[in-house]
Amino acid sequence: MLKTTRTCKSFGGLRAVADVDVAIAPGQVTGIIGPNGAGKSTLMNVISGFVTPDAGRITVNDNDVSGLPPHKMCLHGVARTFQNLQMFTDMTVLDVVITGGERHFGTPIWASLLMLPAARREEKRLAHQAKELLTRLEVDSSYWTRRAGELPYGVQRRVEIARALATGPQYLLLDEPAAGLNNEETKSLGITLQGLIADDLGIALIEHDIDLVMNVCTSIYVMDAGRVIAAGTPAEVRSDPAVVKAYLGDESDDE
Repeated sequence: MLKTTRTCKSFGGLRAVADVDVAIAPGQVTGIIGPNGAGKSTLMNVISGFVTPDAGRITVNDNDVSGLPPHKMCLHGVARTFQNLQMFTDMTVLDVVITGGERHFGTPIWASLLMLPAARREEKRLAHQAKELLTRLEVDSSYWTRRAGELPYGVQRRVEIARALATGPQYLLLDEPAAGLNNEETKSLGITLQGLIADDLGIALIEHDIDLVMNVCTSIYVMDAGRVIAAGTPAEVRSDPAVVKAYLGDESDDE
């Protein structure tokens, strides 16, 4: 599992993450929800190495990776996407996904510069992998040679996920992947996520679309003011009074 144990992070006097324990299991989608400012994205930044925790431990398959930078977290099998799209918009879709797989490039850079046969074979292998991932993410082949920045927003979201998958992760952290998607695109994304965990991939999902979370997640953590206020199955979380009050909405308020 990927775990955080009593993980903390403060910015000045604001404690954005306070003694948070979460566990992301292979073959499951684990939801992390809560109101804006709850600390969800900060937690994901800490887990993925973009922000250094002040205290606590982060472990991947029992290996302590606390405070490692993003490229080393990638080597431990952790990949992520961002709430705001982060892509090389002037590159073709195919090249964007290939960049994700370059950490697995099996020949030295000088071999690539000299265009030696081994390097050409490796480049073909990465291109083939990228095409397979784009196909799996249902990105139509007509988009593959277009610049990533020219694509419809929903397609860009899928390309970003394909690029993260190209790193060969065990754990994939998704920060609001349904943001900006319409209902049909969101439903399709949910089906895609369920297909990915069939390969024993562990997914952490930050998402405001409650229907998506409830439909695809095996377990859910609810954060508020930097802390986990509830955890459990979708049914358990939906009926938890603290969650209803802090996030899902207290029906008594409408009476």
